[in-house]
Amino acid sequence: MKKQLHLQIRQIGNSRGLVIPKVILEQVGFDEEVDLIVEGSTLILSKPNKSLREGWAEQAKAIAQAGDDELLLGDFNNDEDEDWVW
Repeated sequence: MKKQLHLQIRQIGNSRGLVIPKVILEQVGFDEEVDLIVEGSTLILSKPNKSLREGWAEQAKAIAQAGDDELLLGDFNNDEDEDWVW
């Protein structure tokens, strides 16, 4: 069920923000961080999906140990890249 709450946008330093009532934060289970998605003129807040980066460090180590971590475009600090225009 959708519930609507009217909030004022407030000045917070050089930025602007919303104060979300504690009872609402508890109801949706928000803690210290949220993910923000912008769809047109709609803002969507959700719990962070921490699993997106879960295991990245271990995967990077495995790639390095397998020797499969070479640069795809080469080293930009050598003479082989004379064709590049900056």
